[in-house]
Amino acid sequence: MKKQFNLLTWLAFFIMPIIVGLYALTFGRYPISLYDALSILIGNPISDAQASLVIFNIRLPRIILALSVGAGLSVSGIAFQSLFSNPLATPDTLGVASGASLGAVFAIVLGMSLFAMQLMAFLFGIAAVVLTFFVGSKKGELDKTSIILSGIIIGALFNAFISLIKYTADAESELPAISYWLMGSLSNANYKTLSYGLFPIILGILVLFFIRWRLNLLSLTQDEANSSGVNIYLLRVICVVFATIITSSSVSMCGQVGWVGLLIPHICRMIWGSNNSKIIPASISLGAIFMVIIDTLARSISASEIPISVLTAIIGAPFFIMLLKKSNGWAL
Repeated sequence: MKKQFNLLTWLAFFIMPIIVGLYALTFGRYPISLYDALSILIGNPISDAQASLVIFNIRLPRIILALSVGAGLSVSGIAFQSLFSNPLATPDTLGVASGASLGAVFAIVLGMSLFAMQLMAFLFGIAAVVLTFFVGSKKGELDKTSIILSGIIIGALFNAFISLIKYTADAESELPAISYWLMGSLSNANYKTLSYGLFPIILGILVLFFIRWRLNLLSLTQDEANSSGVNIYLLRVICVVFATIITSSSVSMCGQVGWVGLLIPHICRMIWGSNNSKIIPASISLGAIFMVIIDTLARSISASEIPISVLTAIIGAPFFIMLLKKSNGWAL
């Protein structure tokens, strides 16, 4: 029996990411007590000026980015899974992450600024989706299977270009920077990068949140949608555009981050069922919590920071296997 929503559930969805984020402020190679962290946040001075510097300049921007990216990638995963009626669809189904990664790699090789790298990653991610739909459309009509296949092809093509650039990149400077960025990290998070990339993520989350009831209609055929008075084409366009915006902006700020858009939606479906009006707010909360925990582990459990994609795979893959075993394949 799936759990029902009530006021306490909504409050938990809102409060839990905040609580996890506050506790994440205290973890790291420079330990800070929760009391000191709260005192710093509300503006009360403490004797340790170093703690204030660590909170505001290092940890707080990373936690804000982790909350946003985790929530955004989870919602994007649900949007793509609803769009293609495929529970294995991810935010990279249309080649978005591969395209954004190629744009960022170009920026690294050309020595561009961080803002230029974000912009290049964002534009290439959008371009990948446009190219995917151009390849997958047949006489102006869109077929889900063709779109998925074209997304795989475009993603593979862009990954091949990334490999080619890595092969020709300078082994002393460019190649390490490219490899580290592709593995994902929130270490570059600061208020300037957040000001560039946070708005598209929040906008995309809000749009998909407010149309969450209509996302259940994406599985309808064109004739069924016409009979019910739903403009299914417009709904699909909105879904693709804003899910792509979220994914492109997320990848542009922290590199490739896998598993979030696949694992979190499945957990939400197993607890609350397949109704998007329930699992989208649930995925926003759980995705944000998951990403904050992953980033906290990445920067805390070893002397050198562990790439985000490594941890999401190590934690996500066994957990996903456990979910499949427990549900006897229900999630698929």
